[in-house]
Formats: sequence, structure tokens, C-alpha cells
Amino acid sequence: MTPKSEAELAQMIADAKSPLEIIGGGSRSGLGNAVTGAPLHLGALSGITLYDPDALTLIAQAGTPLAKVEAALDEQNQMLAFEPLSHAPMLGNKDNPTIGGMVAVNASGPRRIKAGACRDSLIGVRFVNGSGHIIKNGGRVMKNVTGYDLVKLMAGSHGTLGVITEVAFKVLPKPETTATLRFEMGLEEGLAKLRAAMGSPYDVSGAAYRDGAALLRIEGLGQSVKYRAEKLGGEIVKDNTIWKDIADMPALAGASNIWRLSVKPGDAFAIAGALHSAGFETPVFDWSGGLIWVTGEQTDTPRQITSRFGGHATCIKGDFDTFHPETAPLAKISAGLRSKFDPRTILNPGRMN
Repeated sequence: MTPKSEAELAQMIADAKSPLEIIGGGSRSGLGNAVTGAPLHLGALSGITLYDPDALTLIAQAGTPLAKVEAALDEQNQMLAFEPLSHAPMLGNKDNPTIGGMVAVNASGPRRIKAGACRDSLIGVRFVNGSGHIIKNGGRVMKNVTGYDLVKLMAGSHGTLGVITEVAFKVLPKPETTATLRFEMGLEEGLAKLRAAMGSPYDVSGAAYRDGAALLRIEGLGQSVKYRAEKLGGEIVKDNTIWKDIADMPALAGASNIWRLSVKPGDAFAIAGALHSAGFETPVFDWSGGLIWVTGEQTDTPRQITSRFGGHATCIKGDFDTFHPETAPLAKISAGLRSKFDPRTILNPGRMN
């Protein structure tokens, strides 16, 4: 099924007698638990419906390629603040993410530590629920976002609550100047460096550790960046691909078992030690240690270790449930939400549980 309009999509869902698998550009195929259902392709729901650079607002249909949105923003020297990642490189898929798929998985890159996640830039959404009803929530400007915040609820729901048809974002100007600082040091010292930088007044927009070095990114007006770089020290790196590689992790393309750990930055070194002792590798630490990428053998050891520290582990690729088990109270709330938004359990059933 390939609906050509929101109304046609709503009718298809209302008429559906069996489960549906929602598909955008296919770049995130394999992310989330497997779904058995008729494919529902959203590629025809494509196009930027409104872009007002002066109001820093952009609205696009869900099937619009992310590359098209970023190209339009680039012409006006603007950007999506949260630096969306693509899962395609690490999953071995065609790299053609859509704007709806990006919202559905709440795809957020290294700049999240400063600008927030995808959901924090999302100000409006239209979607079709499991009963075939068209729902609109939010608006074109922040002051119009009133009532229940379904906008945030849809971000990261992986299509289990509704099929997104249109999204509205607040966007930001691109920084005038960007500098990446590199500090060669061991892991414990490097992670401490990242945390200290995040607690400094120097407005860091990227804080990662890889290849034996701590990396800090600062952005803004030229003189301000120069001043902050001098205060922070380190070697200035001239490599425009560093942060894109940290976001998309193409180095993991051949790995058969990929975990994404969300932890307290202060626990990152201890967790890394436990993982290394168990034979796992931790090629990159992002978000000043709050995000750890892990590879290794086919066991759920990373989830077990992370649980001991109160974090959660997502199996991006491997033979395990994708998402960390929910506590009983949270599972009850999640089930209640799904029963209201998708009472027939036809939208990506089982994707998240």
C-alpha cells in the first residue's frame, strides 16, 4: 500500500483487517523488533509544505527525504539543531532517511547535549491513529503548542501509536564558526575532561571520546570560538567528518552485535571496564560519556551490566529484544497508551515490546 494523501492513508488504516508495517525510506530497516504485517509505504507523502526562514519554522510531509529538508535549510544557512543521525551506515541499509522516520525514532546526534533531542525541536505533528482518525497536535510556532503534548509522545514511538503524516520544526541558524579540539589521553582522564568541559562556561556543543582522545566542539561567532578554544586548550582538528562519523557510526557496519547504552556520564568509565572485562569493545563515547556504543559477541551482557548502573541498553543489531525491558508501572502506562491510540493493535505491532 502506498497512499498518496493523508485522507487516503486514513481510509487504508480504517479498512485494514490485519497488521501493518510502516515503511519510510527503509534506511532504518532492522531497527526495532521485527513486525509481521502488510507493508505501508509513506514515500508518496513527500514535500516541504511550508518553510519560513524568518520565523525559523519548517513543515514537511513524513515521506520527505531528510536530505531534501537539510538542503533547503542549507540554502538559508539554517539547520535542524539536534543533528539527526542516520542508522543506515551501521545497519548496512540504503542511506535515505525520511523526516517522518527521523521523528518516529527520535534520531538525535552529538549536538543533543546542547540543543536537545529531535522531540525538543518538534512543535507540531499530524498523524493517523490505529482507528483511521486524523489527529493534529501542536502548531507552527511554540506559543500555539497547547493541550496534551502529543507532539513529544509521537517522537520515539516507532510508529506504534500512529502513522505520522506531517511534522513541524523550529530550526536554527548555522553557527558562523566551528572548532573541534582534540586531547590525547586515556579513557578515564578523557571522560573526566568531557564532563568538566560540559560543566564549564564555554558552551560546548559536542563532547566525545574515541581513538584514544577526548574531542570537544565549540560553535558560534568567530571571536567567541577563538576565545573559548584558547581557554579549553587542546589541538584544533581540521576534519569536517568527525561529528558525522560519531553520529552515524559507519565503523560499526560489519559488526553483528551492536548496542547503544544510555547511562549517567559519571558511570561511563566503570561500565566500560566491566564491558572490557567481558570481552566487549566500546569504540565511541558520546554525550560526555552518557552514550556508549558497544560491539562484541552475541550475548546480552551489555544490557545486564547497564542495568546494574541504572541505565538502559538498546540492541541496535543482534538476536535480542531491541528495547530495554520496562518496569511494571511504565509497561502498564505504555500498554494503556497503545490501547487508546491503536485499539486494534495493527500499527507496527511488537516493534517496541
